[in-house]
Amino acid sequence: MTDARRQAPAAARNRDPILAVLREVLPPAGLVLEIASGTGEHAVHFARALPDLQWQPSDPDEEALASIAAWREAEGTPNLLAPLRLDAAEESWPVESAEAVVCINMIHISPWASTLGLMAGAGRLLPAGAPLVLYGPYRRSDHVIAPSNAAFDEDLRRRNPDWGLRLLEDVVQAAAAQGLDLEQVTAMPANNLCVVFTKR
Repeated sequence: MTDARRQAPAAARNRDPILAVLREVLPPAGLVLEIASGTGEHAVHFARALPDLQWQPSDPDEEALASIAAWREAEGTPNLLAPLRLDAAEESWPVESAEAVVCINMIHISPWASTLGLMAGAGRLLPAGAPLVLYGPYRRSDHVIAPSNAAFDEDLRRRNPDWGLRLLEDVVQAAAAQGLDLEQVTAMPANNLCVVFTKR
C-alpha cells in the first residue's frame, strides 16, 4: 500500500452484504451519488460490480478525497467518477441530480445536522421513485439494543457529544419531511441495518 490509499477493515467485511441490497434497489443505469465515501473502498467495489451505473463518490474530508482518488487511479474502474468535496450538512451540493443516493456509516459519526442535510439533499436531487440507501447501526424504540451497539454508542458520545447511534424513527421522520418514504429495513451482519427510502 503506497500512495494515499487508506483502508477500513469494516469495508471489506460489509461490502458484499451491502452490494446484495444495492443490486435489489438501485436502478439499472444512471448516476449514483455516494455521500461520505470515506476511504473509497466501497466506491471501487460497487462501481466494479455495477458497471452500468455511474458511481459518484464524495466526502468533506481532504484525506478521504485523496484516498478515493488514489483507489480510483489504482483500480482504473471506468464508471467510477472523480470524487467531489461534499458536506451533507451544507445547503448547496455540487451535484444537481442523481438516480440514487447511497450513504454508508455516516449518520452515527456526524452531527444530526448532517442527517437533516442528507435528507434535504436527497429530497432535492432524486426523481420520484428513486432510492436513498443508508447503512449503519441504529437504535430502534421497539428493539433491545445489542450490547456491542450500546458500547459503541457510548464510545461515540464520549468522543463527540454530537455523535451517536440515532433512533431509526427519528431518521424516518426526517426523511419523510423531505418527501422520502421508508421502503424497507434489512438486518445486516454485526447488528447493522440497511434502510431504503423512496422519493415520493
